[in-house]
Amino acid sequence: MRITVPTARVLAALLADPDVDHYGLELMQRAGLASGTLYPILHRLTEAGWLERRWERVDPAEAGRPARRLYRLTGEGAMQARQVLAELRGQLGGAPAATDPRPAW
Repeated sequence: MRITVPTARVLAALLADPDVDHYGLELMQRAGLASGTLYPILHRLTEAGWLERRWERVDPAEAGRPARRLYRLTGEGAMQARQVLAELRGQLGGAPAATDPRPAW
């Protein structure tokens, strides 16, 4: 899989809390990406088996909003994401701050 800077940002955002379901707006904010960039990345990661996706189980009338599509790293996806980000950090000679989910590059 080709890892671009935006893809690395999405992976870092997902790895910030890998055992939690994430939704699009949250990932856009964490990764600093627009929806037109984020959703194709999420689709590619899902097709590669790195992400699971499912619809949130919520009553839209009760919640006052439509159900969200939720994304979570698979075990394989988390392992691959950690490896890819570690390699990129090594190539760049540093690691991002622990509080910033976006890569330093």
